[in-house]
Amino acid sequence: MTNKPIQPSQTNAYYVQAVISFGLSLTAMTVAVIYLPAPGWVRAFLGLGLLYLVTSTVTLSKVVRDRQELSVVTTRVDQARLDKLIAEHDPFRVTT
Repeated sequence: MTNKPIQPSQTNAYYVQAVISFGLSLTAMTVAVIYLPAPGWVRAFLGLGLLYLVTSTVTLSKVVRDRQELSVVTTRVDQARLDKLIAEHDPFRVTT
């Protein structure tokens, strides 16, 4: 009898909502920076800031996901070791 860890799941609707939300916010900010009544260098600076923010967010989400996956793998390895110890344990074994 093996207990499989419960995997977090997400629905397709949640995935689509996240993608649309990201796309809309990125588009809105890009349009806002382009039409901002400011000199070109200010808009370029804000555009670079926006690009940096997006790449930082993607990197952060990957790091969080990788850390969560690592904890799941560690839990599986620990569970496998415990299962092996329990399977090999014989409480009625007589040592001589």
